[in-house]
Amino acid sequence: MNCNEEFIIKAIGKLTIEFNFDWEQQRKVRDCLNYSMYNYEVHTLEKSLIKGDMHEKIFLYIKVKKLAGYSDSTLNHYNYTLGKLATFLNKPVSTVTTNDLRMFLILNSEGKKPSTINSIIFYIKAFFAWLESEDLIPRNPARKLEVNKVPKRLRKALTVEELEKLRIACKDNRERALVEFLFATGCRVSEVVDCNIEDLNLNDNSLRVIGKGDKERVVCFGDKTKVYLNKYLEERNKDNDPALFVSQKFPYNRLSRRGIELIIHKIAERAGFNKSVYPHLLRHTMATLGLQNGANLVTIQHLLGHTDPATTQIYAENSLENIKHEYKQHMNC
Repeated sequence: MNCNEEFIIKAIGKLTIEFNFDWEQQRKVRDCLNYSMYNYEVHTLEKSLIKGDMHEKIFLYIKVKKLAGYSDSTLNHYNYTLGKLATFLNKPVSTVTTNDLRMFLILNSEGKKPSTINSIIFYIKAFFAWLESEDLIPRNPARKLEVNKVPKRLRKALTVEELEKLRIACKDNRERALVEFLFATGCRVSEVVDCNIEDLNLNDNSLRVIGKGDKERVVCFGDKTKVYLNKYLEERNKDNDPALFVSQKFPYNRLSRRGIELIIHKIAERAGFNKSVYPHLLRHTMATLGLQNGANLVTIQHLLGHTDPATTQIYAENSLENIKHEYKQHMNC
């Protein structure tokens, strides 16, 4: 991007903030600026003497949150987003303004979903709130940032028939054990990645899981899952890896998040699904089918590892089959 283009983008961003331009108005302003600047060349002022301290503050923030038990995945998201912000601003954190942050969001929001933009805003707000609480800045410029309204969507769980199709499409015991394990335990894919064989208690069909925030909980699985886990583990004679699920090729390393996602995707393709099927969908399915079959909401909350009951309540509110069942039972007069 040359200086002319950078100037036009920043000018449009500033005008959009001041006058609330829509996309068509932004396009007209862009055309006018391009025409007016023909045969002119913009040059930036020398800023080599300006020293920003955001990168070192971000480094400290990440270390503090790591000590607080944040997962590596969460910390990576923080580091990536805040790193882009630091590079964009290149100024001391104490001088950052609300408009600086809005400009960054405008230039980094094009083509992104509202939920993705909200995540970026969340990371920025959390970082500057921490800076303020630590007395590292005089005021919090992110306080006025507003998140986008995201329309609520039903969590689309698999039906019993679809779940059975997925099971039938498994080509070996490893795949079947993985599908059964994801559904039966309702574990997050990151929790399955970290799971070791020694975490299993095959005597009472339970599993010790370390979830978000380094919190430990116990989840359960049925005899069907136990059968396929045993079959899979009996075939594991080529490795000594402690991981519960490993790759099929040498050096038989622990399956990664992406590896598990690819396996589920391939099984779904074989099963003939015309919609996206992913590991977290099996977690949704466990919760939804459990509630439909009469499981207690508090029990589902514990099994899923939700700290806030409101998160689990979404499954009860959005289960269409549950609504239909309750209506037939109590309101169909």
